[in-house]
Amino acid sequence: MTKTDDVTKMVQDMMAAFPVDAGAFQDAFKSQAALGEKLSKVALEAAEKSTEISSKWTKDTISRLGEVTKLKDEPADYSKAVTDYASAQTEMVAETMAAFAEVAKKVQMETVELMLAAGKDFSEDATAAVKKATNEVTEAAKKATTAK
Repeated sequence: MTKTDDVTKMVQDMMAAFPVDAGAFQDAFKSQAALGEKLSKVALEAAEKSTEISSKWTKDTISRLGEVTKLKDEPADYSKAVTDYASAQTEMVAETMAAFAEVAKKVQMETVELMLAAGKDFSEDATAAVKKATNEVTEAAKKATTAK
């Protein structure tokens, strides 16, 4: 009769020969969490600034509409008030869109900087992890060949 091999023991021996560094996974998770935190901060700051811009635009629009709705002495004064409002609104739209564009530009710049920094950190971490794994595998292979 043939004796069956203990597969569990074989798998355990194989896993012991090729150790996995759980610390590397933990470090990678921490790096990802830190990047997520920084990106969230950028997004929240942009949302806050955009809200401020929208609020100012709304307040200015309402205040200028007050001038349009005031009682006028002459019918031509209503026409002038609407024309003045439209002209002011056109100027406000241009200023507001420029402010939104600045917010978007800032978000883009900060995001690119964060991604470049994260890529550099990831590259350095990956290089260190591969080097460490290579050394461990080389040592395991040496032990395996000298054990025979």
